[in-house]
Amino acid sequence: RASLGRYLEFYNGRRPHSSLDRKTPDHVYFNQPLLAAA
Repeated sequence: RASLGRYLEFYNGRRPHSSLDRKTPDHVYFNQPLLAAA
């Protein structure tokens, strides 16, 4: 389990993805603009 957690941290937090313009999934997800309340 620990090794799976380390891999997911690497994959989502440190590994750039070409489909995300060489950004990490975490960077893309956590840097989205906030939506205005309706």
